[in-house]
Amino acid sequence: MTKTQDSSTNEDCVFSLVYNNRVRDVSYTLEEFQKEATTFAFELSIRERATVVALHGDLGAGKTTFAQSMARALGITESVVSPTFLIQKRYSLEGQVFSNVIHIDAYRLKSAEQLEVLDWEELTNDPSNLILIEWPENITDLLAPETKHIYFEYIDEVTRSISYAQ
Repeated sequence: MTKTQDSSTNEDCVFSLVYNNRVRDVSYTLEEFQKEATTFAFELSIRERATVVALHGDLGAGKTTFAQSMARALGITESVVSPTFLIQKRYSLEGQVFSNVIHIDAYRLKSAEQLEVLDWEELTNDPSNLILIEWPENITDLLAPETKHIYFEYIDEVTRSISYAQ
């Protein structure tokens, strides 16, 4: 899908979607990118422990937009922003598979131990938690093998790619 677009607003951005390193021949508008996040959110299910989703990518690659879209899909009505200075923000859910979304921004963390003091073990032991982590590279020692990884790549002003891994 090719469109002539004004890239001055986010609503006009186009996103490319990559599945398992295979690009589909389609470009996605921001609305379609948000629908992809919604689809992903509703495909998740309760496990023995919390569901952890690691959001990888450079600044501006789409991590926060994806997290915001997942949160909206799950019924969070308050503004969702990266908790860069708070490190983590908890949102309660009602009538969903999960009871809480915990949004973590590990950008400012120097080591995994800094997240451990914020009750990481307790958070991950609760199967009703959905944990979204931006900048997971800073806490790789804490990520369990079952962590879902999403990789976002900035292609140009109006294009992003997404790839998924377990």
